[in-house]
Amino acid sequence: MGIGGISIWQLLIILVIVVLLFGTKKLRSLGGDLGSAIKNFKDSMQEGRDESDKKDDDNIIEHDDKQAHSQQRQEDKDKSSR
Repeated sequence: MGIGGISIWQLLIILVIVVLLFGTKKLRSLGGDLGSAIKNFKDSMQEGRDESDKKDDDNIIEHDDKQAHSQQRQEDKDKSSR
């Protein structure tokens, strides 16, 4: 038994028929196109993660700046009230 009830011989016969129908050049170019599409998809996903990480870092820095400014204002108020 092979994959899903299909034996190895049946898979080989299907492979031979596909090669005869499409030819090796067409299958090779199809494989290359599929590989480049997957590569481009992975690159796009990585760019999205990088941009998301950068936005998160910017938000953290912005939050820290706001917190520092509010602390400075509080210190100024304390000094002026003395």
